[in-house]
Amino acid sequence: MTFTKRFHKTGYAAFFTLFCSLLLAAVFSVQTAQADEEAYKNLKLFSQVIEIIENNYVDEVKTEDLISGAIQGMVQTLDPHSEFMPPESYKDLKESTKGEFGGIGIQISMKDGYVTVIAPIMGTPGFRAGIQAGDVIVAVDGESTLDMKLTEAVKKMRGEKGTYVTLSIYRKGMKKAKDYKILRDIIEVASVHETSLAPHFGYVRITNFTESTETDLLEAIEGLRQDEQELSGLILDLRNNPGGLLHQAISVSDVFLSKGVIVSHKGRRATSSQEYHASPSRRDVKCPMVVLINGGSASASEIVAGALQDHRRAVLLGTTSFGKGSVQTVEPLRDGYALKLTIARYYTPSGRSIQAEGIVPDIIVKAGFDKKKKDDKDDEENSEFVYLKEKDLKNHLDAESDAGEEEQGQEETADDQEQELDIPSETPKEEVKTGEPVGPEQDPTKIFGYLDVDQLLKDHQIKRALDILKGYSLLSGLEK
Repeated sequence: MTFTKRFHKTGYAAFFTLFCSLLLAAVFSVQTAQADEEAYKNLKLFSQVIEIIENNYVDEVKTEDLISGAIQGMVQTLDPHSEFMPPESYKDLKESTKGEFGGIGIQISMKDGYVTVIAPIMGTPGFRAGIQAGDVIVAVDGESTLDMKLTEAVKKMRGEKGTYVTLSIYRKGMKKAKDYKILRDIIEVASVHETSLAPHFGYVRITNFTESTETDLLEAIEGLRQDEQELSGLILDLRNNPGGLLHQAISVSDVFLSKGVIVSHKGRRATSSQEYHASPSRRDVKCPMVVLINGGSASASEIVAGALQDHRRAVLLGTTSFGKGSVQTVEPLRDGYALKLTIARYYTPSGRSIQAEGIVPDIIVKAGFDKKKKDDKDDEENSEFVYLKEKDLKNHLDAESDAGEEEQGQEETADDQEQELDIPSETPKEEVKTGEPVGPEQDPTKIFGYLDVDQLLKDHQIKRALDILKGYSLLSGLEK
């Protein structure tokens, strides 16, 4: 082929490529212009509605309140975990991850229009009063919580140490709500609790993932070791753990893993997709493990459970977890506001999606407790809370999305500071009546809290986990 022919061929090819590029650019430009025009029309409609309300509504309203309400409504249409946060709510979120605030010590969310308890925090006034996971708070100090904003409910329950707050509680099986008069205190949220169940067999419970969880975990395990010997077995209890900080979940997983992927998350943007890996350390814990999970285990606790299960590092025992497998970023806004936005989905090391699926334990064991009286019925099915799962929530994300990973120009953080989950409850069927304050009404072990060994060993799941570890230890000794 001559130089002239080669030039003509390559020239035509270059011209054709340039023509296609220009055509695509023109089409994209038209589509962008159409999108901009549509957005402008919608903004004009939004402005028109605000103007009509300001000029004609029966009472005078502030423009800032209208705009704030409109933003809240917009974000609520996305998914259950995205939220437009007023300054007080954002402040509360930051305080909750640092581990100290004034109040009664319960974690709450919304269900069926009412404030619902996720779980009481062990050792707090709410815990001691007998508040349970799944309780519906129908009123705070006599004011109904129906359609009350979650931030307003939190504000009403928090207060100075030494002051009282009265919660009207409805619980499944009750004919009417009962009043719990609770004395507020400074809530210091210790996320790690430990005890020895038998010589060389440790038990560690992580209640949520705060800034100090990894440090507290390492100290707890060090305290459980006797004569600097490695433990023969460890039970890691993640039941009713609603989550917390992503980087702490990764750090906790890394304590038990020396290599491999811990978790990955994938979003529309390339910067929202990332893998996190374990690395070897002299402080790594290598003893056999059983991890306990249930329907209240969510988010960060599911990341830890999924990582240890996929790497065959631990046996998972209990019931299927909540299924909250999405990543939220908290973006500070002007005037103290913040936007908590879902940006990606989590995946376990083997590529399983946590979102709306949950983590299925290796051994299914429903919750149950040994009874003191012989005539008490030991019904495991009734003693296991019937948890609402992520897949039951309105506007929940599916396990996977058809949307591609499109690059866009924003910055985000990877930390998941999700603290709120929707847990099931029954709404009251009768009128709430004010009564005398009531105290604890239940076996405290049903909240999975006290670290009294005798009480813990009445928990069927803990007993089963300890038996597994002891059996493995015996068999390992025989092999040697």
